[in-house]
Amino acid sequence: MKIWRGIAIVVALVAVNLLVHCFVVRWDMTNDHRYSIAPTTKHLLQQLDAPLQITILLDGELNAGFQRLQRATVEMVEEFDIAKGERREARGAEIGYRVSAEDIPQGLPPTVIHERTHKGQTAQTTVYPYALVTYKGKTAVVELLRNNRGLSGEENLNHSIENLEFAFVETIHSLTREKVEKIAFLEGHGELSEADVYDLSQALSRYYQIDRGTLGNETGVLDAYKAVIIADPQRPFSETDKYILDQYLMQGGSILWVLNGVRFSNETLSQSGTTPVIPLDLNLTDMLFRYGVRVNPALVQDLQCLPMPVDVSNDPQQPNWQPMPWTYAPLLLTSQASPITRNLMQVSATMASCIDLVGGEDGLQKTILLATSSASKLTATPAEVDLSMFSGEEADFKYAFIPVAVSIEGVFPSLYAHLLPPEELQLHAPMRKQSEPTKQVVVAAGSTIRNEWQQGQPLPLGYDRYTQTQFGNRDFMVNAVLYLTDDTGWMSLRQKQITLRLLNDQRAREARITAQIISIIVPLCLLALVGAVVILIRKKRYTQKL
Repeated sequence: MKIWRGIAIVVALVAVNLLVHCFVVRWDMTNDHRYSIAPTTKHLLQQLDAPLQITILLDGELNAGFQRLQRATVEMVEEFDIAKGERREARGAEIGYRVSAEDIPQGLPPTVIHERTHKGQTAQTTVYPYALVTYKGKTAVVELLRNNRGLSGEENLNHSIENLEFAFVETIHSLTREKVEKIAFLEGHGELSEADVYDLSQALSRYYQIDRGTLGNETGVLDAYKAVIIADPQRPFSETDKYILDQYLMQGGSILWVLNGVRFSNETLSQSGTTPVIPLDLNLTDMLFRYGVRVNPALVQDLQCLPMPVDVSNDPQQPNWQPMPWTYAPLLLTSQASPITRNLMQVSATMASCIDLVGGEDGLQKTILLATSSASKLTATPAEVDLSMFSGEEADFKYAFIPVAVSIEGVFPSLYAHLLPPEELQLHAPMRKQSEPTKQVVVAAGSTIRNEWQQGQPLPLGYDRYTQTQFGNRDFMVNAVLYLTDDTGWMSLRQKQITLRLLNDQRAREARITAQIISIIVPLCLLALVGAVVILIRKKRYTQKL
């Protein structure tokens, strides 16, 4: 009987081991699900048909914060490997990783960490917060660190951990895609030139084939493109152009509108110090109104703005340049409610307009992406902007959070649902009165998409030469296009949130000795107490037997 019982136990153990080997079962008991990955990520990983190798370059002498980022990166990659192995047929394409800073590619800028110890000394450490992902002979770089100016180091590291899954999925998606999707910059209405959007085009070329061109008079000319970018047009759109764009949207296409509500001259402003500002009529008001937004012909001013150098000296021979607030160059706040702008730095703009949400209960999901600060002002046009008018009464800046950019998602009604198509059009398909579910982004500031040039070289989009500060313009525009072309929902990974729980450093230092004593003495006392109780029990038991 005992033999059969032993055999049964052995068989049961073997069966349990086989089940554990065949099925992976994990429970994430954390409130913020920090150890879970999204179904979209699992689906992408399970489509891999070759080994994926990840090299984490974040290594060496790291402080506690970067050790946490390293540990979170390793845990994320291990979760990827587990998710990959959940399907038996996918096991041949394993995911491997190593942590090493030995093979750092040329051109990767390091991050220098300046820290002050509790003794007041300054320590400096150089780290490389990157990971290399290699698949089928192709290698791409993942930026692990998100550095948002104005946030503390702990907050930036926490945002970096929140962004890990999206950063890796974005890179793996770009390495595994078999078909390169196409997007288009529209021309023909005085839009920004290829040089003006050079930096954004370079950033988007990682994901898309980028074309430029005019619309013509044939419908369906845009059908091959996942998204269309309209970058700061200066001339009105014809009814033919509007019909082509409208029907492109009805077919499920997406549009990024970057428009100004006012017309002004940067050249006149730089030469004479003043420029007239008048409403800019692009003949798009009825179209955008139909889609749920209105770009107003008004200028936004904000006390939270970029500075401009001004000569405050009375002697022309001895200029004294001092930074003065230029309220027509607002630093726009980014929304945490959208995957486009979550955890992004402020976006810089000049001569921005404002947006109204219209349409009421139209079934469209509208999200404000960029807005002014709590001390803002609107200037109606026509008006005149003068460089000498730098300051203003703080009481005049009584508006708060004026929308400058919005996203709209849903089923859109056609502008031409009750109108005849323009006569000069060559129609290749029946008119649609309602769109497929799709998305649009409207930005009422053409400067947000334009990069500057210096000494024949393009500057990064959003870089301010005077303050030498990089703002979030490039990330905002890239995320907007990724959002517009996202059919699987992987952009929602940017909304992952991990609660930041910080220690009070001062209290931790004050309680250090007490904690050390407790951690050493208490376990020893408990061990001695348990030992004494065991001895007493044994002594009592055996004394009674004797």
